[in-house]
Amino acid sequence: MENTRFFIDYKALHAIFILIFTLLPSISSAEELNVYSGRKAALIKPLLQQFQEETGIKINLVTAKADALIKRIESEGESTPADILITVDAGRLDRAKKMDLFHTINPSSISAEIPNYYIDKDNKWVGLSKRIRTIVYSKNNVNKNDILDFEDLAKDMWKGRICVRSSNNIYNQSLVASVIANHGEEQAESIVRKIVSNFAKNPSGNDRAQITAVAKNECDVAIVNHYYYAMMLQSKDTKQRQTADKVDIVFLNQKGRGAHVNISGIGIMKYSKNITNAEKLITFLLNKDSQEWYAKVNNEYPVLGACKVTDLLSSWGVINLDEEIINKLGDLNPNAVKLMDRVGWQ
Repeated sequence: MENTRFFIDYKALHAIFILIFTLLPSISSAEELNVYSGRKAALIKPLLQQFQEETGIKINLVTAKADALIKRIESEGESTPADILITVDAGRLDRAKKMDLFHTINPSSISAEIPNYYIDKDNKWVGLSKRIRTIVYSKNNVNKNDILDFEDLAKDMWKGRICVRSSNNIYNQSLVASVIANHGEEQAESIVRKIVSNFAKNPSGNDRAQITAVAKNECDVAIVNHYYYAMMLQSKDTKQRQTADKVDIVFLNQKGRGAHVNISGIGIMKYSKNITNAEKLITFLLNKDSQEWYAKVNNEYPVLGACKVTDLLSSWGVINLDEEIINKLGDLNPNAVKLMDRVGWQ
């Protein structure tokens, strides 16, 4: 029997190993997504897990305060592991966009049924849900017909009767930005200055605290996002429900431009190594089933039309919304912040 000799080309073998180990990180990362979320895990994790089960793409979720996540992504730079940012408010999304943190989203990954109002004009982010900033009022002390428009809060009859959180809050900054967009800065300043003069106390606390203040007769109306009221009405905590039962909600500017609306939204990070999978996640989050689940859990409204909402939200009927200016809120944020400083909104 003849001996068989094997000759090994060690240089070629070394080159093969180098190629394999070079490709391994990209092969691994192609099957996972790192999601940075400014929303609590309970409000998004079940959907992400469903996406993982359906696609086999592993989701690594990091949750924290939205502004802290944006600063983290900025400081991480090109080495950031983040593929996706989920956060709230068009003003905050636009801030991240201006910091050049986002990759352009392929329009084909966004459902054609999503209105353009809820998509960044440069395709840097897209909305996931709608939230309405409006007012709750004391059932005992207020006739809801006295407040039809946001501008009505500037009337003298509301002197010492309004509660709201501070000007540092992005929700209020976007609200004021919407007033600027609709009235121009000069008139907006006049309106907001009068509203500030009607505050019952110095702004403090979150939206739940404002609702509680109305229930305790510390003020008669409060500017809040609708879902805080919805969550308190449906809370397992008896005290929360009892507090919410003392107030009611009214949606403003229904005969005019519509109630101020904002969004929660999503964007792909500029240095993501998983662009294709990130776009798959966006497509998934914008399908009908995902939209209905997400809206239900958050007590918000889907950005996708023809979706079901909770029975409570449905009972409020069709609400006219000021949608056309959403893409302007980020650009007008610096103007809004300066205006609020000038009129003494603390």
